[in-house]
Amino acid sequence: MLQPLSPESRALVDTGRQFFIPNYKPRDMILDRGQGARLWDLDGNEYLDLGGGIAVNCLGHQDPALLAALEAQAKKLWHTSNVYFTEPAIRLAAELVTASGFASRVFFCNSGAEANEAAIKLARRYATQHLAPSQRRILTFHGSFHGRTLATVTATAQPKYQEGFEPLPGGFVYGPFNDVTGATQLIDAHTCAVLVEPVQGEGGVLPAAPGFLAALRAACDKVGALLIFDEVQCGIGRTGKLFGHEWDGVRPDALTLAKALGGGMPIGALLAAPKVEEVLGFGTHGSTFGGNPLACAVARAVLARVSDAGFLAGVQRQAERLRAGLHELGMRHDLFREIRGRGLMIGAVLNSRWQGKATDITEFAREDGVLILQAGPDVLRFVPPLTLTDEELDSALARLSTTFARLPAPAQS
Repeated sequence: MLQPLSPESRALVDTGRQFFIPNYKPRDMILDRGQGARLWDLDGNEYLDLGGGIAVNCLGHQDPALLAALEAQAKKLWHTSNVYFTEPAIRLAAELVTASGFASRVFFCNSGAEANEAAIKLARRYATQHLAPSQRRILTFHGSFHGRTLATVTATAQPKYQEGFEPLPGGFVYGPFNDVTGATQLIDAHTCAVLVEPVQGEGGVLPAAPGFLAALRAACDKVGALLIFDEVQCGIGRTGKLFGHEWDGVRPDALTLAKALGGGMPIGALLAAPKVEEVLGFGTHGSTFGGNPLACAVARAVLARVSDAGFLAGVQRQAERLRAGLHELGMRHDLFREIRGRGLMIGAVLNSRWQGKATDITEFAREDGVLILQAGPDVLRFVPPLTLTDEELDSALARLSTTFARLPAPAQS
């Protein structure tokens, strides 16, 4: 169990709650430092990080290569503007194009929401240039999550994120995820683009079913619509391949990245295929901090490491070990209905006894020194650093065993 908050930490927590706009509910802790998959708070409590900063810290904390890249660039140049070229941004763009196997150009921004916002603008402008005036709708899917800007929260087909922000922008249609018939019948003469996550993250860590993305590709091609993959969470090695859509062998017209691309530095990217590479011409879009030299230098180090075949094989190996460990714990404690996901993007779906208890369980786990996430009220989400070691994983599973053993029995309905 954790040491209680010291007076100093309590004062800091209280100050944070006083001065932050209350759109978050941070836990009563002050994280201070990290190493690998471990974190420590100001009171010396140690945690095993199986949340990875919400799938961001793909190389863990204090990775030497990332530190070296950041320190070297910090001594040269922090920011200019997109009026000028800088070497880290140019080299990262070229490396992403080569690694993608489909893209020819890149737009840089600062977050996944910005990348998806750029993708939405790309789709609408492509429609203006190449499609009929009536072909302006964008299809997204129930359970999706694409960001918190007004456009991306509208693209996010979950009412809980949209409530209170009306009127929402028009031109979005929502379809059933993993339902080929239900989805493709919505791709028609009014559709300019389909925006889809190869693995839904916030929607419960749910991978696209075999053949679903291929069916979307065919339906888009039939009406001239764009197919856009949101890989903000499932990209950059998270699934055991560099890009999540590689499991399905389907190429998009555009793809969005963020989170793990910077290994903890804020960066987002929109990758565009030749078909759409010039749609966002001069003056049509921008981002003041997009292509920041510090972020791009670090992202280059991330991409070099995560692109390695041996590294990706290690991700798949640890994913199998984590899934097996969760399955065993779930059986022992009668906890999970299903373990799903791809690679080190895993969702443990609570069975009916524990329905709606995901938040409570994450707090019990924190008290035992394991940081995990949820994906809705019924799914525990595991997105640890891709560098998770055997010792770190074994220790985390042992702590989770303690957590699950001491969960209070759920009330009987």
